[in-house]
Amino acid sequence: MPRGSIFDAAGGADGMTRIAAAWHRRAMADEVVAHAFHGGAKPDHVERLAAYLGEALGGPPRYTELYDAHATVVRIHSGNGEHEEMNRRAIDCFAGALHDAGVDADPETYQAVLDYWAWVTWHPMYAYHRSADDVPSNLQMPQWSWDGTVSYRRVGQ
Repeated sequence: MPRGSIFDAAGGADGMTRIAAAWHRRAMADEVVAHAFHGGAKPDHVERLAAYLGEALGGPPRYTELYDAHATVVRIHSGNGEHEEMNRRAIDCFAGALHDAGVDADPETYQAVLDYWAWVTWHPMYAYHRSADDVPSNLQMPQWSWDGTVSYRRVGQ
């Protein structure tokens, strides 16, 4: 098993940026996944996603220090009803993005990052599909390790 964090194994901050940029390109090109951006993406979406991925995969807490709390991200992705096909296609886009970013050169790292994306897609980002108002304000940033989730709970629990 690779040593160190998944963040480091996937190329650190530069690797996260390559993954985020590749996913953004693929997501915007997919007719179903692009629907999630019907209101437009923030101009710094790639940077925000790279910071978010990095923090969740064992890198520095750049997302929460520079941008916002995890609960805010979950709220953005909530209240959109059931969208299982979009989730499946988003995961497929991400698998392709990992290839585009060269992460597939190491199968263990590829699988760990893909497993994280699938988990975050189906769990925190989909858990509140009925209403963004249901998202607790004290959700911690999920932490992912080589063995799966390290922690995911409300702050203070």
